[in-house]
Amino acid sequence: MDLPVAARPAHRETPLGIYEFRHVKTDLLYGYRLVEVSPGQRAFVARPEKALLDLVYLQPGGDAPTYLQELRLQNLDGLDLDTLRHQAELAHSPKLRRAATRVAELARSEALEYETL
Repeated sequence: MDLPVAARPAHRETPLGIYEFRHVKTDLLYGYRLVEVSPGQRAFVARPEKALLDLVYLQPGGDAPTYLQELRLQNLDGLDLDTLRHQAELAHSPKLRRAATRVAELARSEALEYETL
């Protein structure tokens, strides 16, 4: 089903689901990998660090400590904090840099809270 081209942001409801179309600067189109999602069908999927930064970028106030805590991020030890910082730097965005710093702080707190006995 072809969707009509519209100004962004746009919201479309289809039999397949609800789609939100948002504008992202072309400079931010990195951090994805091509994944086979079913036989013969591939899609670009964001790496975890990029997915988190995209969420922060698209959410007004997404870098606020309270917002990041409300996400209830788990298993932050599986997040590559160096990659997160690097990708935030690539974006040249103070908001994404702040978010990367705050997520690193959350990861440190989580590591201390769940320290191995």
